[in-house]
Amino acid sequence: MQLNPQIDDKLLAHNESVINEIYARCCDNAPNFGVKSDVFRASLDKTAAKYLYTSNPASLTEDECRSFFNQIQAEDLFMAIACSNGNERAWWEFDQQHRGYLERVARHLAKTEIDAQDVIDTVYVELYGTRVVDGERVSKFSTYSGRGSLRGWLRTVIWHSLVDLHRASHDEVSLDEMTENVGEGMAHASFAAAPPGGETEMLDELTRDRYRAVTVKSLSKAFSSLEDHEKLLLLYYHVENLKLREIARLVENEASPLRGWFQRRSATRDGTGRTHESTIMRWLEKSYGRVLQLFKADLKAEHSLTSAEIDICLELATQDLAANDLFKDLAAAT
Repeated sequence: MQLNPQIDDKLLAHNESVINEIYARCCDNAPNFGVKSDVFRASLDKTAAKYLYTSNPASLTEDECRSFFNQIQAEDLFMAIACSNGNERAWWEFDQQHRGYLERVARHLAKTEIDAQDVIDTVYVELYGTRVVDGERVSKFSTYSGRGSLRGWLRTVIWHSLVDLHRASHDEVSLDEMTENVGEGMAHASFAAAPPGGETEMLDELTRDRYRAVTVKSLSKAFSSLEDHEKLLLLYYHVENLKLREIARLVENEASPLRGWFQRRSATRDGTGRTHESTIMRWLEKSYGRVLQLFKADLKAEHSLTSAEIDICLELATQDLAANDLFKDLAAAT
């Protein structure tokens, strides 16, 4: 529990006992979600600090605290945490329970079917999380506190996405779009070199050119070393600009070269054989991780770069290199 000088040790111990009871119940109901107790407690601790301990905490009683925690939508929160952590079973359950609701709400709120589908794509990307902060993938699920139902929260997420879509269609760029639409590591790189001589220039231009050449070479080698299904996924998404739902439909096609691989490897498809956007997003992230692994390994083994130098190349890969050039080699390799 979060230490608060106005809350005595007895009450803190009582609250932790209540949280442990709730956690045990959630584990019994969803034993395959893989949510650790400290992560679950930290989430409830954050919620309590925001809503429970703010108004005269010294007067709180054990009954009031127990009532507060028992009003939390614990099973929804448990699923949200598991999905945020990338748990496959949790995502399967989420798709089964809430996919239809997401589609109904999007169609009800959006002006057109195309807008509704675009919003579903956007929401799934946000929920899975493509933005990386301090080396950690940030999922939209991390903002769900359990204070209300997960479906009510999802409806709000869809509404905000539709507002952003409307703004974008009027040549306005939303703050969310600017800050959250730049994920997927190297995938959304913008490679044009910055003009030399700026105040923020960390390396002289000659040194930067040297690292840039090595970066391009190692990235090309990393892409060429991917398995066929990984190349095809990245090609569909970044060269042909297919949406997640369009790739999912391709996977369901009997003639698709991806179908057999997904059937062997993916445990997230439902009984109807349908593949959801969240599944495609997860396999895309695995492909990004594979590129990163191969890229760093080549820089170290073939070019004898130190960890600090590899970090420079990573910065160049995510900030300086042009996406079109990056994926041109990928297209040629497939």
